[in-house]
Amino acid sequence: MPDDAVNRQDPTPEEPAPADPREWGTPEGRHMIELLWNPPGPAGRGPRQRLSLDRVVETAMALAARDGFEALSMRRLAAELGVGAMSLYTYVPGRDELFELMIDRAWGDRGRADPSRPWREQVEQVAEEAWAMYQRHGWLVSANLARLPLGPNVLDAQEDLYRAVALTGLPHPDVVRVTGAVEAHVFGAARAAVVDTRQATATGVSYDGYWESRSSFWGTYYTPERFPTMTAIWESGGFDEVVDNHADMRFGLRMLLDGVELAVRRAAGTPPA
Repeated sequence: MPDDAVNRQDPTPEEPAPADPREWGTPEGRHMIELLWNPPGPAGRGPRQRLSLDRVVETAMALAARDGFEALSMRRLAAELGVGAMSLYTYVPGRDELFELMIDRAWGDRGRADPSRPWREQVEQVAEEAWAMYQRHGWLVSANLARLPLGPNVLDAQEDLYRAVALTGLPHPDVVRVTGAVEAHVFGAARAAVVDTRQATATGVSYDGYWESRSSFWGTYYTPERFPTMTAIWESGGFDEVVDNHADMRFGLRMLLDGVELAVRRAAGTPPA
């Protein structure tokens, strides 16, 4: 018997999924899917309820827009609604689940690309819609793109982008990568804009004011010998352009899609333009 045999265990076979799809996943996960796709309506009988799931989600979004997502808690939300904190758990299991509902609601604001346009123009439309969404709902930059809710609005928007990128004819794994790169690029650019605006509001110090406050660095620790490339860019005026986060997002997207077009031409055997 090999020496390491005692330390090896045969892999445990995975348990087959239940035949009934309603039993797939975990109880908590199934409940979340139901909240996203089949939320409870108003009670048909009995005393009129003070709250509804819609009102809970909309108030949470307003609170996050006003004070930032970090300040959102079930207790603060309950106070905003004028109810006891325990009342909220009748509608949503907790803060994480509430955030999923908020995300899906916000993604419903995104318009769709015009399917009659070329694939690149459609992707640019989707990117602009995403950018506008982040400007309307700045708290969305606290979301995790790797764990977006499986809600109808999120999936409809993702389907729109997948469909547009798939028009390139690239292999499906590349369609997935390009789609993820576009969403991540817009998210990153939007986050930079949202967070800087938030910090300026909280501290009273503007973007320019922040860098001006640290201007002693340039006359003390900065040397052209250590940073020759930055010096060359500075002397040529490369840092002189006014910061425009939206323009920067568009520039980055253009570079990204130029690369996608090159990949499309290569796949088709067409020489680069």
